Amino acid sequence: MYFSKSKYTDFCQCPMLMWLRQHKPGVGTANASAEARARIGSEVGDLAMGYFGDYVEVTSCRDGKLDIPGMIERTREEIAGNAPVICEASFCHEGLFCAVDLLCREAGGWSIYEVKSSTHDNALYLSDIAYQKYVLEQCGLRVTGTYLMYIDNTYIFDGTLDLRKLFRVIDVAEQVAEKLPEVAQNLTIAGKLLADADEPDIRVDAQCGKPHECEYWDYCTRHLPQPNVFDLYNLWFSKMLALYHKGIYTFEALTTEKSVQNVIRTMQIDHALHEQEPHFEPEKLREFLDTLTYPLYFLDFESVQPAVPKYVGTKPYAQIPFQYSLHILEHEGGELLHKEFLAEAGTDPLRPIAEALCRDIPKDVTVLAYNKGFECGRLRELAGYFPDLAEHLLNISENVRDLVVPFRNGWYYNKRMGGSFSIKSVLPAIFPDDPSLDYHNLEGIHNGGEAMNAFPAMEQMSPEELAETRKNLLKYCELDTYAMVKVWEALKAAAGYETA
Repeated sequence: MYFSKSKYTDFCQCPMLMWLRQHKPGVGTANASAEARARIGSEVGDLAMGYFGDYVEVTSCRDGKLDIPGMIERTREEIAGNAPVICEASFCHEGLFCAVDLLCREAGGWSIYEVKSSTHDNALYLSDIAYQKYVLEQCGLRVTGTYLMYIDNTYIFDGTLDLRKLFRVIDVAEQVAEKLPEVAQNLTIAGKLLADADEPDIRVDAQCGKPHECEYWDYCTRHLPQPNVFDLYNLWFSKMLALYHKGIYTFEALTTEKSVQNVIRTMQIDHALHEQEPHFEPEKLREFLDTLTYPLYFLDFESVQPAVPKYVGTKPYAQIPFQYSLHILEHEGGELLHKEFLAEAGTDPLRPIAEALCRDIPKDVTVLAYNKGFECGRLRELAGYFPDLAEHLLNISENVRDLVVPFRNGWYYNKRMGGSFSIKSVLPAIFPDDPSLDYHNLEGIHNGGEAMNAFPAMEQMSPEELAETRKNLLKYCELDTYAMVKVWEALKAAAGYETA
């Protein structure tokens, strides 16, 4: 088994992560975001190959797996030849393997170019490059330059992709030189750790990022009671960690910890520890609900964030709305109407969705969103793209009201909400036994991450797959706005107002 550069960066981030990925990969939790990052990384890496013009790629497979010996041999051949750029140039020294994204020939030696799909640099990237330089030099190659390539998020696509503008290249020779002396020692420690079948004793700490970001978060916190300090509402992770390391992580212990208590967290802890009726503040709820005038338009967007911009006037990782659902109540007790939009696969969705919004939502009506910052942001961006529609789109944005406000202010709470007021937490908390409001009962698309992955994939689907995916996307987005209607009705009931 080879030791790869990904193992090395896992070790540098968290030795436990490296050990678990080798010894207990099955206890990790896959998610749509991780799948999307992998897809984006592959797309960006493929594009970067052409950054310097002509190149050769040595990647090869055998029986569905990378043919590492074949890639190493092909790399030797290309180095001995005249290839100016070798992509995925492969090297191995005493079991230490790495494939260099771009290995560029230059006077006196070779330069390493590490390609990342992010829009900024990162200390782990430097460790990655230092490992590559170490392996290449152990193999006898003269490394004369080390560079990091990442996405320049100021680049605006004009219809013709310019790789020189899409990527930002920085010389990291000085930083890599600082990291290089650590490599041999780190490899010794990492090798001993991997050879040990016993799980290392490494506690949750800053290397974990944030709760639930790491695929092994649930596994590494399995010793903690539920709920615990990491479930507290809207508390800095650094503060959670400080309490955890002091041994203050149960809700019982947190009842006397004044530094974390605010209205919401105090209520959260109290409801978790004791049998409490749901908390309502009818007067505050009525004040909020009285600001919402008919007709009511319940709006939700789905979007994608292409790392490589596809649509004229957009930047890398711009939020591109491709779908919306709209539930409409014209008057008190009126029929609940539904309208929707979903862009055609492989088309630029921006102009069609902007026109559809102006068609479906009149000016000066109350629009309800959940966490309105997202919907308002997309509306303002669409207004910037299309000046002829800007007045109408900005009018819609100015009239958006936020359905999350009563929850964030503590005017409505029950213990099933825990420490989250996302619609995916609030809905099952209020309606725990309604299968029509259960996202798990949907087919194909169950969350925003899956929707984000599905839309770009539609371009390559067969007609049958495409029809099924469109149906699933429409059902998912429709449930988002129907959920908002049901939450609004629950708020009305808690406020003492009659509901249909």
